[in-house]
Amino acid sequence: MATKTKKSAKKVVKKSAKKIVVKAKKTTPAKASFSFKPTKLKLLRPVPSDIEIAQAAKLKPITQIADEYGVRENELELYGPYKAKVKLDILERLKNKPNGKYIDVTAITPTPLGEGKTTTTIGLSQALGAHLGKKVITCIRQPSMGPTFGIKGGAAGGGYSQVIPMEDFNLHLTGDIHAITASHNLVAAALDARVMHEKQQDDEKLFNALCPPDKKGNRKFSATMLRRLKKLGINKTNPDDLTPEERSKFARLDIDESTITWRRVVDINDRFLREIQVGLGKDEAGFEHRSGYDITVASEIMAVLALTTSLEDMRERFGNMVVATSKQGEAVTVEDLGVAGAVTVLMKDAIKPNLMQTLEGTAAMVHAGPFANIAHGQSSIIADMVALKLVGKDGFVVTESGFGADIGMEKFFNIKCRYSGLIPHVVVMVATVRALKMHGGGPKVVAGKPLAPEYTDENLDLLRKGLANLERHIQNANKFGVKVIVAINSFATDTPAEVELIRKASIEFGAMDAILCTHWADGGVGTKKLAEAVVKAAEEKSNFQFLYPLEDSIKTKIEKIAKEIYRADGVDYTPEAEEQITRYTKLGFDKLPICMAKTHLSFSTDATQKGAPTDFRVKVREIRASVGAGFLYPILGDMRTMPGLGTRPSFYDIDLDLKTEKILGLF
Repeated sequence: MATKTKKSAKKVVKKSAKKIVVKAKKTTPAKASFSFKPTKLKLLRPVPSDIEIAQAAKLKPITQIADEYGVRENELELYGPYKAKVKLDILERLKNKPNGKYIDVTAITPTPLGEGKTTTTIGLSQALGAHLGKKVITCIRQPSMGPTFGIKGGAAGGGYSQVIPMEDFNLHLTGDIHAITASHNLVAAALDARVMHEKQQDDEKLFNALCPPDKKGNRKFSATMLRRLKKLGINKTNPDDLTPEERSKFARLDIDESTITWRRVVDINDRFLREIQVGLGKDEAGFEHRSGYDITVASEIMAVLALTTSLEDMRERFGNMVVATSKQGEAVTVEDLGVAGAVTVLMKDAIKPNLMQTLEGTAAMVHAGPFANIAHGQSSIIADMVALKLVGKDGFVVTESGFGADIGMEKFFNIKCRYSGLIPHVVVMVATVRALKMHGGGPKVVAGKPLAPEYTDENLDLLRKGLANLERHIQNANKFGVKVIVAINSFATDTPAEVELIRKASIEFGAMDAILCTHWADGGVGTKKLAEAVVKAAEEKSNFQFLYPLEDSIKTKIEKIAKEIYRADGVDYTPEAEEQITRYTKLGFDKLPICMAKTHLSFSTDATQKGAPTDFRVKVREIRASVGAGFLYPILGDMRTMPGLGTRPSFYDIDLDLKTEKILGLF
């Protein structure tokens, strides 16, 4: 989310009736060691809207971006002149090239307005590339269109630190989310149809329907059927060789309908689809049942896309996704439904990361966009892998974790880094005066309403009381053995005394440095000092370590996160959660990492508890399994997986100029 910064001292060079064009303080960019040419910014005062800045930007052809970073023409799939997909073949070509430095941008516990994490991520990248001459790639998530049309705020950064074209970024992009929607709903259709057909047919009819003879009377198993047979321990490839018992075991999934967890998805905020009744058609009479919709970015298929490492790995993960359990207590998977191969076909293009650019011409890879509460909230491993090879040992990849560090950073380390095998070098912790004052006991911050005077006037006492939140986040990052740099994202109302208080406290708390950043108003030059601090920190040895080993029990892993990251006194489990722990342990899912689903507005599970709360317990309401993605997610409180539209959604402002075809009102 864009955040407004103070005006830096600049020389006015041109005035107009409404806007002032200014030139940033002169800096001499270090000469890049590769064929990169930065795009010069033309800064205006007051800072225009995000879309005005983005539409006025000078865009390089995406083929030029690719050429500058060493992506060959035959490794690109163009989607118009300014965006492209990168083929996975590039990883084979670059496999012997060393990786660059890996930077994760996270934040303190935010206000409901967000603290400018994405804007900082992009500003840092622009500073590294356009002002320090480093080879850098930004790796961030693709946003859901639901919030785009529902609430004000983009995901492409803001001000003079954006990924462009921002309209494409925030809307369809290259269709990855649509592919996920179709894939997910194909599984839902296959699941409901299978339950119906099994109830209507005996074992022999069911087997004959699944393996019908051709015109010559020969039967054959499809590739997905052979995978199911292997899982069942039936080592036969000819359908006619199966015994009646084996035919029954193969053909009948015998799904316990009360255990079905797979719903439908759509990438729109539609509150009236949260709970629905399906099967109301005349041909489905007798098979009516309740279901519901989640938003597409909450789909396990999205989580798989973000965590997969290859096409083969993605195919395997899709097959492992659990949709229900049988009446015998066995996991029923997408492979059992016979639809995993078809899902892979629908996702074969979505697995390729999307190449874009920032306002200052550095490369950006936009790929995947899983929820940061139900899922792990990270952009894709594949994009990071490609980017790290392209930048090389002296380059940098800057990525971002969703929500505050207690959620996003923890999941980045314990889930994403575990599956990728990539070692993070530096954590950039975004903090704002506004959020820290809220944690010090300031009035409630509500989106769409003016801030109280406590936030706009200097108030050192309130700010000092809120510093405990920053301290805990820094301690948590250091616990993983990663160096921390604090980025103080500046607002127009921040005072020098407030900034200095945060800077000194950050270093006392264990950060290597704390830097005032003005990238929203100034672009990369506003984060040049931050970039210099990151380069220095990345040169030091990383002592990265996970919080827990996978061999720990489910409860032990949950309790380590609750006690060591949240600082809870302990964990309580409902009878339902206890039963799920027993079942998942029996099914062999207990060795998966943990992806906690909780509010992002507090260290605790109570969003009203600000600062650094103690003396609280965490209650696990239930635990769900995303076996294909590769994690269990305990639900701490009520987690909504389908947002709703308010009275006055953002779509009121969005329209099209019918003469120029320019999009209007998009942030």
